[in-house]
Amino acid sequence: MASIRLLHIDAFTDQAFSGNPAAVCLLDDARETAWMQSVAAEMNLSETAFVRPQEDGYALRWFTPEAEVDLCGHATLAAAHALWTTASADADQSIRFHTRSGLLECSRQGNMVTMDFPATPIEKPQDPQKLTSALGIEPSFAGASKFDLLAVVQSEDVLRALKPDMAALRAMPVRGVIVTCRADDAAFDFVSRFFAPGVGVDEDPVTGSAHCCLGPFWSRRLGRDELLAFQASPRGGVVAVQVAGDRVILGGQAVTVLDGHLDTGG
Repeated sequence: MASIRLLHIDAFTDQAFSGNPAAVCLLDDARETAWMQSVAAEMNLSETAFVRPQEDGYALRWFTPEAEVDLCGHATLAAAHALWTTASADADQSIRFHTRSGLLECSRQGNMVTMDFPATPIEKPQDPQKLTSALGIEPSFAGASKFDLLAVVQSEDVLRALKPDMAALRAMPVRGVIVTCRADDAAFDFVSRFFAPGVGVDEDPVTGSAHCCLGPFWSRRLGRDELLAFQASPRGGVVAVQVAGDRVILGGQAVTVLDGHLDTGG
């Protein structure tokens, strides 16, 4: 019976059952897009990553239960963790992923995985009132990045209490909506939540790619290039952020929760 190795990994955490879960499918050969989308729907996690060897690294694609996406941080972290922990990649070498967002490189620094991602800064301001009905509050600032809308709220209490209108968010022509503010806890610089019902994820537990926008935004506001962030979803997760010109270096840990095989029926 043909099978493909499949891992369930919690990313941006050092403890199982927290952070953001991702499935990682380790492929030997290319697979059809429809098949990968079906697997992602079956996994029913915010992202499923599909990795296969290619010249000078690995091909990497990401799927939500409903759609392929152009950039995903936590599933990239999970994919690198899977390759190193299964000895599919040399533990002492960085990993080069070829993706729809270009070349992404992951490295290990002790238990931390660092990821070199493109920055996706705010490209234009938005009318904050456009988000008021969907979020239930009027943001103090709103802007648009390449993928998402970003809304700044007054306090962490307001952010944590948000109960957005998912139908209204789903109707917006963007991947998702990032909501953020300064952190109350002195250990962190800022906190956020991320809502993406339009691609099948009402609230994503920890969104690495959102920090490609959050990093440049808070770096300008706080006057620092190195930041530590907390995503305040029910599961929660910690993201280290370093802004380096038009790149953002994201850092986090990961834990393997399940290591098994997907029956392909062959």
